Amino acid sequence: MDHLFSIGELSKYQKISKQTLIFYDKIGLFRPAYADPNNGYRYYSASQIDYLDTILLMKKIGFSLNEIKDHMQHYNIDSSLVALRNQLTVIDRQIQELRLIRNRLLHRCVQMENARIYTEKESPVILEDVPVQHLLVQEVEEPCTLREISIATKKCFADSFQQQLPVFFQCGVIVPFQKIREERFTEASHAFLPIEETDKISEIRQLPAGKCACIYHIGDYLSIGHSYRKLLDYCEAHSLEIISDSYEFCINDYLTTHDENEYITKIMFYVRSS
Repeated sequence: MDHLFSIGELSKYQKISKQTLIFYDKIGLFRPAYADPNNGYRYYSASQIDYLDTILLMKKIGFSLNEIKDHMQHYNIDSSLVALRNQLTVIDRQIQELRLIRNRLLHRCVQMENARIYTEKESPVILEDVPVQHLLVQEVEEPCTLREISIATKKCFADSFQQQLPVFFQCGVIVPFQKIREERFTEASHAFLPIEETDKISEIRQLPAGKCACIYHIGDYLSIGHSYRKLLDYCEAHSLEIISDSYEFCINDYLTTHDENEYITKIMFYVRSS
């Protein structure tokens, strides 16, 4: 046994757990050079250390254990170059996807940070020139209660995850203006997720660039009528005609807090001077 390493020694040298080495043996990826028939102890040869280095390096690069096992059956410089080049393509794709995810996550953080100033005082009505926006929409089934809204929102998320759509980490709803006028403030017709422009799916609604009257509602959703009345009064007092349904963007919601008193909802109407 002078030229062999015990599983404990190999584990120590390579900083890898014994359980991992046992698992690699079990799946046929890295078997010991010798197993004592009397006690089952595993022993590895010096040459196997280089082999294990290759396995660990490929795993670090991102290959699956099955891919490593298949590759190392009969690998040479040509097959290794092909495998590494293919993995470069995979890594480049992952980097691009992570950049997009980072941008969308940053967008959500900036929104939350900007809205926090309204949690310390009464939120004013704001006039904004909004850019073009895109929404992944899902119709809310009758009777349009919070239950149906929640189901529609979850369908949006499920579709976006399944189809790997470039959604922002935010949700919202559309409330028809007629329902707002009737003070049925929580009866949304559609749930939505803001999304980057894409042709992967047809259920995309484009909101045009334009002038919007906005207010941040602070608190639980059932109390949102107070903010709607304030917004409607402002538009009337400033001769602003509301020309759209209401778009509600959840800035701070169940995804980011368990306390409904911390909820922040941005309400937005498109308007024009009357």
